[in-house]
Amino acid sequence: MRKTRPAGPGPTATPRRPPLVRELVLVTALFLVYKFGRLFANGHEARAFHNADRVWDLERAVHLPGEGTVQQLLLHGDGLIRAANTYYAAVHFPATLAFLAWLYWRRPAHYLWSRRVLALLTAAALALHLLLPLAPPRMLSASGLIDTARVYGPSVYGATPETDSMANQFAAMPSLHFGWALMVAIGLIAATRSRRRLLWLLHPALTLLVIVGTANHYWFDALVAAVLLALALLVVPAPVHRHRPPYDGRRATPPVPRTPVTAAATAGALR
Repeated sequence: MRKTRPAGPGPTATPRRPPLVRELVLVTALFLVYKFGRLFANGHEARAFHNADRVWDLERAVHLPGEGTVQQLLLHGDGLIRAANTYYAAVHFPATLAFLAWLYWRRPAHYLWSRRVLALLTAAALALHLLLPLAPPRMLSASGLIDTARVYGPSVYGATPETDSMANQFAAMPSLHFGWALMVAIGLIAATRSRRRLLWLLHPALTLLVIVGTANHYWFDALVAAVLLALALLVVPAPVHRHRPPYDGRRATPPVPRTPVTAAATAGALR
């Protein structure tokens, strides 16, 4: 007699995780390229301020809300503006690393997709940093904005932008703070099934508020980052979802074995 296996959730093909050491090297290289690649755009201060004037005038021409409106909201209290500065300085890298680490262990296919998208976005951003050096609004006298990190702290930049050897302060466009935050939200929405997963969009929304309110970026910096991310998402294929039928947790009733009807039983039934 054949044994009948209880019905239940069938096996699903889970993508294998890529080698951990290789991925650590690749992700570290991505962050180092982001960190030190921007330094190659140094030495173009005159162009950076000229481009800043053009961006500022263009934003006013298309009637975008002034960055100063957001900054005034943050300046209502010292604690609020310090929290915004801290968010700008401390959340960007750790949030992205935590995002990639979680995907690596729980959603390998989404990890590969997200890592490739982030790498492409970062490469495109670095190319634009070289082609279009841009001084941030906190350096632009016409903006009337203050450098909140320098005044209230904490700050991740040197006091003299021209001699800052740790960061290129003239690489405002695009904002990778916003671009990476938006990809984190998109990646988590795609990789999870919670009904509240759209709340991940609060991360890029808060990041946008912070980068504009602290006068580190223009609105256009975030807009260009979003466009580059959209192009990267078009180029890199998204993971294919494998659906399986719902399983209610109950065991299926084993089938009743069919026995051959004997001639005697048939004769008895006919009497």
